[in-house]
Amino acid sequence: MAENKECSSASSCSKESCEGCPSRNGGAPQSFLEELNPFSSVKKVIGIVSGKGGVGKSFVTASLAAAMRKQGYEVGVLDADITGPSIPKMFGVHGPAEGNDMGLFPVQSNDGIKIMSLNLLVDDEESPVVWRGPVIASTVKQFWHDVCWGDLDYLFVDMPPGTGDVPLTVFQSLPVDGIVIVTSPQELVQLIVKKAINMAGMMKVPVLGIVENFSFLKCPDCGKEIKVFGESHLEEAAAELKLPILGRMPLEPEYAKLADEGEFHKVENPYLEEAVKKIGEV
Repeated sequence: MAENKECSSASSCSKESCEGCPSRNGGAPQSFLEELNPFSSVKKVIGIVSGKGGVGKSFVTASLAAAMRKQGYEVGVLDADITGPSIPKMFGVHGPAEGNDMGLFPVQSNDGIKIMSLNLLVDDEESPVVWRGPVIASTVKQFWHDVCWGDLDYLFVDMPPGTGDVPLTVFQSLPVDGIVIVTSPQELVQLIVKKAINMAGMMKVPVLGIVENFSFLKCPDCGKEIKVFGESHLEEAAAELKLPILGRMPLEPEYAKLADEGEFHKVENPYLEEAVKKIGEV
């Protein structure tokens, strides 16, 4: 009798505050989506993901943001790489970011891209961020619901490498419309990329395609393409995963120079035309 009473009590539980309880939302799956800042309108959210560090994920994020801005779209970049932010440096923007009752305002680059990063909130841009995972994940959520983004056509989210707390938080908390996977020619990287793609599949987030960085170095004298990191295996990986190739980017000293000078908005990157086209179709 006691057991039946316990079961009856559980089935009639109506405490909506119980996180994860099947009784929430009438038994429907619980949504972890965060509310967008009430003074903001973001049409599409695009995540830029890599399975490991050092493949130029932030470089691809900045390139796509600049390219879409050149096409006349209203663009923002949410720098979710909390412990290794590089987007502000590339676009030459500095804090402190300002705010009022409406929320925190992103800092705009010279070409009008709205940027929010932890580097725009700290007193010393060179101070390390020594935070645990839950605090970092909470900061990413705040960049979504506390920042007054205004009207954006595209918000690019520059995620940290791997499949840890922050990518999970972004996939669960933001209405991600698709992700771009960034890789490099090494075979080891291809293996790790599959982990990121599999994670996206588990979270039911669409993968738009793959961009390969560091594909080649063009000789300044003869124009020959030198495969610094060996032959690419991108075609095999893309075919296996049934994903389109959205671009191959070279090692380009001029791009690195503009990034170091904080003038990345001047970059003209023809190597990502397919990626820009794909994002425009989202």
